[in-house]
Amino acid sequence: MIIVHPLLGPRDAQEFTYLGDASLIHRPDPKADDAAENFYEYLYQRDNLAGEHRELWFHEQGDRSWLVIKRNTLTHDILSVELASDVARREGRSK
Repeated sequence: MIIVHPLLGPRDAQEFTYLGDASLIHRPDPKADDAAENFYEYLYQRDNLAGEHRELWFHEQGDRSWLVIKRNTLTHDILSVELASDVARREGRSK
């Protein structure tokens, strides 16, 4: 599988480490009244969806950047690739 890195261009997927669901970018507030419940959901409750899914990937053997990759888990087609920092900034403003 080839991942087209936003800064470095096409890279082999073997250079990357898969972390999981991209929603992990948004950590719960540890000071919230329901922090324990929120962290339980954050750490242990994961959907295993078939089809289009946003995932976190780490460029371990490259520039060590984090990417959010939208990928079809049935076909492995990559639909989009963005720097996780850009996604976090963009989505952080809308919340």
